[in-house]
Amino acid sequence: MAILPILEVPDPRLKTISQPVTVFDAELKQLVEDMFETMYAAPGIGLAAIQVGVPKRVLVIDLQEPEEEDGEPVRDPRIFINPEILDPSEELASYNEGCLSVPDQFAEVERPATIHARWQDTDGGTHEEDMDGLLATCLQHEMDHLEGILFIDHLSRLKRQMVLKKLQKERKLKGVAA
Repeated sequence: MAILPILEVPDPRLKTISQPVTVFDAELKQLVEDMFETMYAAPGIGLAAIQVGVPKRVLVIDLQEPEEEDGEPVRDPRIFINPEILDPSEELASYNEGCLSVPDQFAEVERPATIHARWQDTDGGTHEEDMDGLLATCLQHEMDHLEGILFIDHLSRLKRQMVLKKLQKERKLKGVAA
């Protein structure tokens, strides 16, 4: 396993539309393992393959929610290959989203509150599930990456510019090139 470098805005590769996975092999399984290791190390709760420079329709999610209040986070790694949203609700939910490709920046984004999703696993098996709450939000956020969309693209132009300026300012303070 390996921790992969995460692409950050304004890297143009983040705007790439990812291609469907057609080969379910050891290379795919290795990519998924590396993505989990990278996501946990970041730390984050979701990661799309394009965020590590691989334009394939692969994403990993682990909400790492504690079973009890103040409990240790419980790992529940989920793999989504070639995911689709089949039935988004008309009801919207707002969530204060962040992204490993837009580090330390957060903004409210509205998305369908519930979804019915279909995806494949690393062996090519198909799964379907109704989702709500953070899992539904996270899956939609990660699926946006597969289309070259970042959460800041859902913001007004003014809010998006404010987030990017804040990110640029923080990078200067840390001595990181933009």
